[in-house]
Amino acid sequence: MGKLTRRARAKADYLGFLGAREWPLAASGLGVVLGVVTILPSAVGVVLSVVALALGVATFTRDVRLLRRRWAGFAFTTIAAPFPTAELPPPSAYPPSAYLAVPARGTTALVSAAIDRELWTEQHTIDVAEEPYRLPPALKATAPHVLPLRARGRLLFNGPIVGMRGDPLPAAGARPAPIRLHRARFFDAVCSNELGTLRITRADTGEEYDLRKAELTDTDGALRELGSSTLADLIGVSTVAFTTDGKLVTVRQSSLNAVSGLLLAPSGSGSLEPRDLRTADENARRSLHTAIRAGMERELCEESGLTPRDVRETKVVGFARWMERGAKPEFFGVTELAVDSAEVAARRPVSGERLYSAGLTLFDVDLPAIGTALAGGVPLSEALPHRIWEDGSLPLLLALRAAAAWQAARV
Repeated sequence: MGKLTRRARAKADYLGFLGAREWPLAASGLGVVLGVVTILPSAVGVVLSVVALALGVATFTRDVRLLRRRWAGFAFTTIAAPFPTAELPPPSAYPPSAYLAVPARGTTALVSAAIDRELWTEQHTIDVAEEPYRLPPALKATAPHVLPLRARGRLLFNGPIVGMRGDPLPAAGARPAPIRLHRARFFDAVCSNELGTLRITRADTGEEYDLRKAELTDTDGALRELGSSTLADLIGVSTVAFTTDGKLVTVRQSSLNAVSGLLLAPSGSGSLEPRDLRTADENARRSLHTAIRAGMERELCEESGLTPRDVRETKVVGFARWMERGAKPEFFGVTELAVDSAEVAARRPVSGERLYSAGLTLFDVDLPAIGTALAGGVPLSEALPHRIWEDGSLPLLLALRAAAAWQAARV
């Protein structure tokens, strides 16, 4: 898909999402148009058409005024303060967990070495809900206001995504229960999870809505588990790929990216999609890991120009929750490629991804050494190569952290 086509699709998705929620205004506008079209060269027809046109214009004018009043009924303020991790402890059901912050980029993630190790066993299964996700009333009311804010200067597509209603926690002596997944659209996530950095104030009452307090906090004052969340909770999938000669492949994000623009991203990074839940012969996947791997490898091939034949193996090695994005779930993997760095450097992303990618960059990275350093208590900021820490997106930093721990455990 060419650049012009993708821009047109982004605009159509944006207008369609707003139009679906403001259809009475569209209907009034249609009445005005029909009133003009139906003016016929007969006295009765002219009179009736003029009356219909006048009523349509009056209704349309009223609806525009009501719409402007509703759209002016909310004030949005960016929350500049770091995520209040001290006020929101991890869920009590989680094993020992910790918040990892990247101060220069204002991003925070909840990580757990115990959950990562549980993922290495590949025991988790999935169950996909029949009904798609729907925005709860409070979030649906602000959706027409939030979307224009998030779409400004970016290309956003309302593509299909997969959300999560369960946590990949260790199960004591038994196989874990299936993790519930649901289908959603990207704009559902924009109007729910992406409110994590906004404070919303009603103009008429002064009442404030803070997603972190209203949606992320449970009755005990801790972070809400994914199983009881009301947000779309789209599943992030990222993998770090290494060539046959040991080079790490990274992607430089363009300024059009909705998240982590201009930063170094993992070799493949994006969101799990419904197509990842099915095999090539259209059978439903039952394993969480096979679905996550499918999403990681799809994103890798799209963003790097590699093909499935260039991929030897992908291992799911880590999990986190991205706090500023509504504590959404993120999975991380490490991929072994079947091609060398020279071959990778000659590839280009698929045409639809070229708007978002500013090219590939390859690095020398010693995963076992990083894993050993982290196990010895060295901060991630010091264990990683300096340029990757300075320019890396949160998914890249977390993917390398998880991959290094997994690699060190194998040695």
